Amino acid sequence: MTRRMTVSLDDDAETALETLMSQTDNGQSEVVRRALAFYAANFEAASGRPSDNLEQYYQMLSSGEHVLLDVDFLHCFLERLYEDGDPDPEFVEAADRVSDYHAHEYAERFESVEELLEWLSFCGFLAVRSQGEGVYQIVFASEPIRWFMTRFIERSTVDLPVDLEIDQGLSKVIITESTPSDRSA
Repeated sequence: MTRRMTVSLDDDAETALETLMSQTDNGQSEVVRRALAFYAANFEAASGRPSDNLEQYYQMLSSGEHVLLDVDFLHCFLERLYEDGDPDPEFVEAADRVSDYHAHEYAERFESVEELLEWLSFCGFLAVRSQGEGVYQIVFASEPIRWFMTRFIERSTVDLPVDLEIDQGLSKVIITESTPSDRSA
């Protein structure tokens, strides 16, 4: 359904509309429809209120503890570890030390594996889909990333008040979370 409306434009808005029409070779209705859709999709950024994600990215980067890394670099690093078959044992040892450090940090920060998985998803390491109470399907971009992040998740959650069962596939895993009292019941 198409709805017609009349809009009043100030000089700046009229100039912007004319510029966009000439750049896109679209009529004013199409330009206005696209502009409105874009504004709706990006309202938080356009209204000057940073989204929660932008604020978290800012906090992570400004602390100096995290850096932006192109995902292709991550793939290169991890695939290089597999050149001779198994991952380099020195890398595994170093990565395990990082995971063990995070276990202590995460015990204070997260109450559930769901919170941790959302955080790792926010960081771009994985995509997580809830499959019901305490069951999560995790999708990774490659087998080396699956290996690396699954090992990280196993080691960094040891101090959380939950137990994990991890069923591994090639680039996906199913993680089932339970509390120790659930297992004894």
